[in-house]
Amino acid sequence: MLTGVDFSTFAFAEPLYLRLLAGPAVLLVLWVWQVLRRRRDARRFLSERVLPVREQYSLVGDLAFWLCLLIAASLCIVALARPQARISVVRKAGADIVILQDGSASMYVKDVTPDRWQRSVQFLRAFADALSWKGDRVALALFAHLASPQLRLSKDPNALFFFLDHLGEHSPFQLEDDPTWDTNIEEGVFWGLKLVEKDEELFGKTKNPKAFVVISDGQAWSGDVAIALGSARKQGIPVYVVGVGTTAGGLIPEPTRADGGTPREAIRAVLDRDSLREIARAGGGEYFEIGREPDRDVAFKIINSVRRRDKGSLEEKSYEDLYWRFLFAAAVFLCLGTFLLKGGTELWWQAAGALAAMLILANAAP
Repeated sequence: MLTGVDFSTFAFAEPLYLRLLAGPAVLLVLWVWQVLRRRRDARRFLSERVLPVREQYSLVGDLAFWLCLLIAASLCIVALARPQARISVVRKAGADIVILQDGSASMYVKDVTPDRWQRSVQFLRAFADALSWKGDRVALALFAHLASPQLRLSKDPNALFFFLDHLGEHSPFQLEDDPTWDTNIEEGVFWGLKLVEKDEELFGKTKNPKAFVVISDGQAWSGDVAIALGSARKQGIPVYVVGVGTTAGGLIPEPTRADGGTPREAIRAVLDRDSLREIARAGGGEYFEIGREPDRDVAFKIINSVRRRDKGSLEEKSYEDLYWRFLFAAAVFLCLGTFLLKGGTELWWQAAGALAAMLILANAAP
């Protein structure tokens, strides 16, 4: 039995062709009559002829070829009637993942190679490669003091790679701008929630499990972060956190001031591992860190964890044509009949039968 095929639903799409089986049925009766005549003649010869060596007669002789030809013709007729059976295909729902990428001033620090921002983009590429994109959708937003959406939920990988190609060198938030010097993870989470709500408003709810992936070097814990994470958990959206940077940290590059103003005081930015772990815990997700293990391994762990939250599978029912199985069986019987041939006349009949089968195959193919 074929996996996924429900043979209890076996039926024919073109049942009128089955009437043609009357021809092979009549020929089968004639074949049985010939076999009986042959057996009767063989018994008479054995009783009447006197030879020094006892003769051996096969059961059906050359009639075996004709039986194979009848069976092959019958199978071709059945194939013309287009046999079908219902199949059930179980499809796992995809995942809706919103990526929230930190673009604040601390992402310019070079304590990882080449810097925190470019290292984060490398991880995002590995994450995109790890997705199957069969039902998966990804959104992307950057945040510093405010969130800056880049891509709505999309199942087109080219859309994500387009933004990664154009954001690969440095954060679009300039060091000269004051809002760049603030990390506001709660604003990114709130934006992700609004995006999910807008997507459901436009396209309806999906069964895809949802998750947020925050890539950052840390932010001090605050009540606003707790409120944002609580809202995400109420909607069943876990928050996974990926840390980038080192605990030794590095100095944030000093911005160029065209107005000649007083430069900012040098600030050392370090990886705030404790706050990121707390965000992951409060968000119902997990904490990972870039550089501790291969990027693809981290990506697969996050994706698999999201998929395990899928509460059900989607079962799609459709009908599969089974005619090609009958055509294959017809070809097998024709080949078998070839090995049973002994005379030239039968060989010509076999060639004619093969030609007829090929014509039926050409007409039966959809």
